[in-house]
Formats: sequence, structure tokens, C-alpha cells
Amino acid sequence: MDDVKERILELVAVGSLVGGVRGKILCLVGPPGTGKTSIGSSIAQALGREFYRFSVGGLGDVAEIKGHRRTYVGAMPGKPIQCLKATKKFNPVVLIDEVDKLGRGGNSGDPASALLELLDPSQNANFLDHYLDVPVDLSRCLFVCTANDASLIPGPLLDRMEVVRLAGYDLEDKVAIARQHLVPKALEEAGLQSTDGVSFDDDALVALIRGHAREAGVRTLQKLVEKIGRKVALRVVRDNDPSAAATRPESEKGSGYAVTVDTLEDFVGKPRFSKDRLYDDAAPVGVVMGLAWTSMGGAALYVEATKLSGGDKGAPKLSTTGQLGSVMEESTRVALNHVRSRLDGELDGDELHIHVPDGATPKDGPSAGVTVATALLSLATDKPVRQDLAMTGELSLTGKVLPVGGIKEKVIAARRAGVAHVCLPDENRRDFDELPEHLKKDLEAHFAATFEDVVGLAFAD
Repeated sequence: MDDVKERILELVAVGSLVGGVRGKILCLVGPPGTGKTSIGSSIAQALGREFYRFSVGGLGDVAEIKGHRRTYVGAMPGKPIQCLKATKKFNPVVLIDEVDKLGRGGNSGDPASALLELLDPSQNANFLDHYLDVPVDLSRCLFVCTANDASLIPGPLLDRMEVVRLAGYDLEDKVAIARQHLVPKALEEAGLQSTDGVSFDDDALVALIRGHAREAGVRTLQKLVEKIGRKVALRVVRDNDPSAAATRPESEKGSGYAVTVDTLEDFVGKPRFSKDRLYDDAAPVGVVMGLAWTSMGGAALYVEATKLSGGDKGAPKLSTTGQLGSVMEESTRVALNHVRSRLDGELDGDELHIHVPDGATPKDGPSAGVTVATALLSLATDKPVRQDLAMTGELSLTGKVLPVGGIKEKVIAARRAGVAHVCLPDENRRDFDELPEHLKKDLEAHFAATFEDVVGLAFAD
């Protein structure tokens, strides 16, 4: 979050020197629940401007941006003009939410193309709304966009934005956010006072996050804290009302209002996540833990490889399951052919099967080549991979380990899974060095330039 704060402070500093922030379009990209909308509101507060938010998720009508012509019944101006009308200012901070979920147009035009004029600093000084039919100067507005996946934003639109990426929160971040913001807000909304004796233990917050709220953001954690606040409020009302005290279940009597590790199950039920890893003990031969990035944050995924002895020698038959996308399918074929080039025919003629749990979750992306190749090599040599290692990286046909993105999210996922070593591409060394120290603590990073480096690390004694 420090780099995001630094970029916003730079924006505010420049604005204070030149007398206004003009022509800057920030695009905050990150998983749901990481505070993108809150950051937009904080920017407006820091600049002393009015704040206006509208969402373009699923928007398929260009008139929502450019306005309706007055010949139509029920015609109205577009969202930008409605913003000026609502704020009564010409320089508000305008948050355009969910720009990666724009409609694809059709008979009503293409809203993504309409946003080009709105967000282009060289054009929005003469923005023409169809309802007003006169040019309007929007160059003094500060536009902030949000998205979950930058790859889904149309190219010409993305070219006009400065992308600021927000990674997910790790355990320490979530505990601090819950302690400083979520818990006080939930208790206030539940009508609970400090005199009611309600307490929230830090160990209970850690157990709540690990057992119920492992997503990158804090939205699920907020819902759970609010649920606990409501249940505590019910206990307070039952205790204060003699007629309602009889309705209190026996399990709740005498337990008080303290939220601890022992009482947490009474408030939120059994943990959704009972363990951090699919294989608690030593994983079998052909199983490797990989690190993946998704729009929901980082994830630790196992790659499982097995073989069924075939008949005639020749190219092995490869089948994949786990809802792998086209890019990941190609990575598995490249990994197989590279591993075969290192062997003396151990896999020839076999029927190979690669599976990536969970089967119901679609998976794709250019970062699984190293993991798949290591699983296949483990299968061919009948040697298990060390259990305290997770890896990521794409593999070329000649064995070069190529750089990947989402290093911070993947490191957070590795810490969540409890591994002590991560293998990253050598060209991602700078990305790892830029991570905060608390993320690198108790985690040893190894950098591989070729697949030979990965082999030396994965099969080390």
C-alpha cells in the first residue's frame, strides 16, 4: 500500500504547486475488497473537493455517458453532466467504478469508445453532451477508475490511464484493519457501547481470518465482524431484559461478551478452511506446489502428475483436467517436451495425466510451466519434491525460466500456505526485493534462470 500512497501524495503535491490537478486519470487495479473506492474518496477529501461515484459495470448504452438527445421522451444528460449537477462544482473527483466490466456495445453504441473522449485530457475540455448540445469543460475534474483485472480493459482506454496496482492483504494487514476500523465500526453500528464490556481478542481475529476469511480483500472479514457484533448485541439485549433472558440458549449463558478463540465458534460457526495445505504430510511423487495469481488475489495450487504404462514406445499421450485455459494447456505441452529432452525415454509410450485441483475453478495464465515440468520430472525419476517449496515461472522450450507477474500476491499465498522456500524467476528478483520486509520475513527466496536451477533446488536433500 506504500507505493499507492506515494503515488497519490505525488499527485497532491503537484496539484498544490501548479494550482490544480489536470489531465490525470488514475486506474486502481486490485482484487475486490482492497479499498479502491475508499482510496478515491480519500483523494477527494485530501484535495478538499466534492466526490462523485458511478459504476459502468455492465453498461451497454452510450447515452449513459454522452446523454440522450432531447427529441426522446425521458431524455436526460449523461453521467458526467449529472455529476456536475449533483456536486455543483466544476472540479470534483469522479470515481468511475468497474471499468473492466463495461458492456460490449451493440445497437446502443460502444460505451468504451464514449469514455475515450471523457478520459482523454486533450479532448475533455470540450466534452459534448447530446442533451445539452454545447461543449462542457471537464478538464478540471480528476478522474479515478477502478478495476479488478486490467487485461479486460479495452486497449485504447487503458492507454489513457496510469495504472496503480493494489495487492491483497496478508494476515498482519487484515488484523490491523480489523482492529482499527472494522471492529469499532461494527460495534458502533450494532449499538454497543464501551460500557457494555465487549472485547475482541487479537488471537480471535487471527483465527477468524485463517479459518473464515482468506480472500485477498477484507469484505468477507467485514461481514463476519458485523455478524459477531449483531450476536453480541442480541446477548446484551437478552441480559438487560428479564423477560427475554429466558430465551437465551443454555450454551450462551455465562459466556459473557468476550470474543476469544474459545468462543469464536459460537459466533461464526465451524471454520470454512480447516487446513492450509492439501497435503499436510509428505506429498507423493509427481506433486508440486505452484503459486498462481487471480483477480481475487494469490493462491497456492498443487499440480499433480501421474502415468499409466502404455504399450508401444513413442510420444506419450497427455491429458489435462482441472479446467485449464488455453495458455496453461500450451505450458503443459512445452513442459512435457522439455522434460522429455532431458530424459532417456522414461516417459515414452506412457499415458500421462496432469490435474490441478480444484476442478471447479477455471485456471489460466503464463506461470505454470516450471511447476508442471518439475511434477513431470519427479514422476519420471520417481523422486519426490521437497515439501517446504513453492514455485512459479514460465518455461521456454529450451529450458529458460521466464518472468511472471503478481509476485507480491504469490508471496502472500506462499506465506499463507506455510512454506519456507519459494522459487521465482531470476528476472523477478527486483520485484521480490521491493516487497515489504514483513512479507519476506521467515521466507527464503531462490531465483532460477534456467530449469537446471529449479531441478537443483526442488530435489535437494
